[in-house]
This record gives sequence, C-alpha cells and structure tokens, in this order.
Amino acid sequence: MNASPIGIIGGSGLYELLVDPSRVTVTTPFGDPSDSIHVGRLGGRDVAFLPRHGADHRFPPHRVPYRANLWALRSLGVRRVLAPGAVGALRPDLAPGTLVVPDQIIDSTWGRDSTYYDAPGAVVHVGFADPYCPQGRTAVRSGPMPVVDGGTLVVIQGPRFSTRAESRRNAVAGGDVVGMTGMPETVLARELALCYTGLAVVTDADAGVEAAGAVSHQAVLEQFARSVAELRTVLTEVVAALPVDDECSCRHALDGLDLPFELPA
Repeated sequence: MNASPIGIIGGSGLYELLVDPSRVTVTTPFGDPSDSIHVGRLGGRDVAFLPRHGADHRFPPHRVPYRANLWALRSLGVRRVLAPGAVGALRPDLAPGTLVVPDQIIDSTWGRDSTYYDAPGAVVHVGFADPYCPQGRTAVRSGPMPVVDGGTLVVIQGPRFSTRAESRRNAVAGGDVVGMTGMPETVLARELALCYTGLAVVTDADAGVEAAGAVSHQAVLEQFARSVAELRTVLTEVVAALPVDDECSCRHALDGLDLPFELPA
C-alpha cells in the first residue's frame, strides 16, 4: 500500500467492498483485532477494511476489541478512518435509510476498555470536545447521497435494545440516534491522532419514539441490507474525496502531550 491508506471499520454487506483485496494479519500490544484486515483499492485510493464484529459476527458490541482494532489500523499506516454503523432514530423525522453524519456523541457504555493510557503513571488527557473529523464530515456531506448534517449519537451498552423509558431519556438528553459501537471506538481514534468520521445509517425508530414498535434484530439487519448499496456508493465517493494532507486538527490532537509510549509509525 501507499503511505497513509484510509481505514474503514464496517460490518455485514461491506466485506466485498474493495477491489483485489488481500488479507493481512496484525497483532497488537492490546491483543488481536476483530479479524484479518483486508487491504485493496477503493475510489482510486488504498484502503484497509476491518470487520468490526469479525467476519462471522462473533463479537457482540460490548466485547469488540476496539483498542486492538484502531491500533492495528494505525500500524498499517492508516490515518483516516470511516466508520459506518447501524443506528436507531430518536426523532420521528429520521426515517429508515437516512444517513446521519453525527458531530457529537454521548457515551452510555460501561466496562469497556476506553483508553490506551490507563497504566500507572501513563495517564494522558486528550481533548474530545469535537469528537469527529471536520474534513471527513465535509467529504461525506459533499457526496452523492443526501445526508442529515450533524446530530448526537448516544452509544448504549448493548447487546440488548433500549426500553421505552431509556429511549425517551436519551432523546431528552439531546440524542438524535442511538447505537452500540460508537464508543470507545471514537475516542480511541482520537487517542491515536486519527481522523475519525462516523456514518450513522438509520435502520429503525427506537422504542421510545412515538408510535414505534419494539426493535428487533432481524428488522435492523434487513433495513441495513437495503441501505448497503447506497452506503457502498457513499464510501467510494468519500474515499476519493478525502484530503491527502495531514493538516486536519485530529492529526495534531496529541501535540504537546507527554506520551508514555511510542505510537505505531
């Protein structure tokens, strides 16, 4: 691959995304990533694709090896990450199939390894006020598919879906969509000075939304499958449009900080 390939962390329906892919096995100080990484071409650029849950979907959202996944991508030279994922809508106007490009996130998970800097004497405080990459968000907004620009993703623990009361609480707290995998993935990318862009694909109305029924896993999978073709087009166009420079603020998130160990080059 050329320097600084683009990383995509995704799931079902995206495994055949790349042209002429090959598999790369990577180990990290934080264990093995979810699966082998597929490297190939997309949108005229070098791309590394990692199945978030493993190719056989063996990792539930609270057990995904997030630290290993992001570290493995950076060790391959990745500096920009696109992260599509299925979400539920917390607003009635966000119909299934809508693509939301979030600009904020609320972490309601617990017990997940959410930092690289947790050893004694290794604490590093990284800024996270604006969690998503501004250049990546611009590239998605400029793509071929209409998107909802901005919104807050609430990340719940899973693997169960929310109760109606939890769903209403998440909406009152300012959430627009709800998912299970955005954290700690987003903050770990920031701790590695990676540009990280979330693409939230609405698959259902969450349980607390007016007139919504109970969410089912099968219905989520079916709706996501219907959105995959458009998502593949979006990813191809966004990959081609991403800047090639390193002037994004995300790349400089660690400037001036005293890190306890060297990051992958």
